[in-house]
Amino acid sequence: MSDDKTFADYLEKGGKLTAPDNAPPRYRAELLRMMASFVDSELAGAAGFAGMINSGPGIVERIAASRIVLEKFDHAERVLDIMGEFGANTARYQTIHPWDARVDRSEDLGVTRLKGDMRLNVLHYPIEGWVDAVVMNVLMGTATVFQLQELSRCSYQPLAQTYQQILLRETRHAELGEEGLKKLLSEGAKTAIADSVQYWRPRVAASFGGAESSRFKLLTKFGLRHTPNEVLLNQWNNAIDNTLTNLEG
Repeated sequence: MSDDKTFADYLEKGGKLTAPDNAPPRYRAELLRMMASFVDSELAGAAGFAGMINSGPGIVERIAASRIVLEKFDHAERVLDIMGEFGANTARYQTIHPWDARVDRSEDLGVTRLKGDMRLNVLHYPIEGWVDAVVMNVLMGTATVFQLQELSRCSYQPLAQTYQQILLRETRHAELGEEGLKKLLSEGAKTAIADSVQYWRPRVAASFGGAESSRFKLLTKFGLRHTPNEVLLNQWNNAIDNTLTNLEG
């Protein structure tokens, strides 16, 4: 499959790769870019959420927050190991960026990525307090589930299998967030929750990217993406509407 068109046709029809040696340069570059975005997002997400552990109102909440932080670091390590198979300097990578760095709360970054690390923009914003942390975890946790369902179908089989394993944990993270949100609602935090949802919802929505992605067609040809951004965004919006309605009901 040295011919680029033959290779792209093979992947677009559902073909899989199983080792770095089989991947041509452009495919390797796009795959590494995709993995780097995931690793950076998990490292930044864990670093930001770690500061909220002691904000938990009780030991149950602090255990849940600790579990989320630990598992996000583990997810980053798993995908970083695969990047290492492609030649990435994994030891240097882990400390190359200030993963806990955040922009001012009032900024709106939209869908244009900041220079530096490749985390999703939503993970550049600071979390303020326990209610804010729980709301962000529900919204972003649900988004991560939809995004991983998409990524776990990618054409590089070792990565797809790793994403499938991570998806199970990230689904539980979102469930932990919903349990925490339900408790907060029962304690009278409805107004604070509504304010936090208003802040985070558009920022999490932006993590799905623009409706017209110039790279989506290429990623589809390589079997790295399948579902358009706007479809994933609509699925997420519907899920969040249902979650919020059920919790308030």
